[in-house]
Amino acid sequence: MFQTNPFLLISLFVGLSLLPFVAMIATSYLKIVVVMSLIRNALGIQSIPPNMVVNALAMILTFYIMAPVMNESWDIAKTELAAQAPAPAAAASPETVLETEAIAKAAEPFRAFLSHHTSDRERAFFVHTAERLWGKGPDEPATVDPESFYILIPSFCVSELTKAFQIGFLVYLPFIAIDIIVSNILLAMGMMMVSPVTISLPFKLPLFVMVDGWTLLVQGLVRGYLL
Repeated sequence: MFQTNPFLLISLFVGLSLLPFVAMIATSYLKIVVVMSLIRNALGIQSIPPNMVVNALAMILTFYIMAPVMNESWDIAKTELAAQAPAPAAAASPETVLETEAIAKAAEPFRAFLSHHTSDRERAFFVHTAERLWGKGPDEPATVDPESFYILIPSFCVSELTKAFQIGFLVYLPFIAIDIIVSNILLAMGMMMVSPVTISLPFKLPLFVMVDGWTLLVQGLVRGYLL
């Protein structure tokens, strides 16, 4: 009769329940979706493309960027599980220990990804803060591993948000210039009641199309994760 390891089954269900949360904060999805939302606001079109399209595009690019990491992790997990020798029957839960080790080794590619795209300043802050928060006092700080997921994930989130807003600032500049020019023209013509956004939108869209904005934006986001 086929028997399933309860520990492995519980771990699988917990992992699946946390998968959307992890996908949002520990992958490239965070920066991509923020930049996409900022470019939409910069153009002055709040609902085009719709939120569903923005999130779908961010998810597709995330799968594309994270594919090498996921493939490497999957290969490590298969290799580790296949290399496990049958343990003696008297051993206490040997399969659980070996599966836990395989999962830990399979997580190393994700650890390397987070570490590579994390700012040293942010990591140093969370390490220093964790030593104070988790310690018994100022004189007895806790020992914190800078490569721990407890440190890497929050550091990665803050670093990605910082990069996303830096990109958003650069994207906003040409559109703000158009808004200012249109506002001055309307003010000079005495048309103060006319919304500058309504007039500037027909100029923003052709500019964005002529410079091939979506292609440049997507290519820049993808190149940002090249090793």
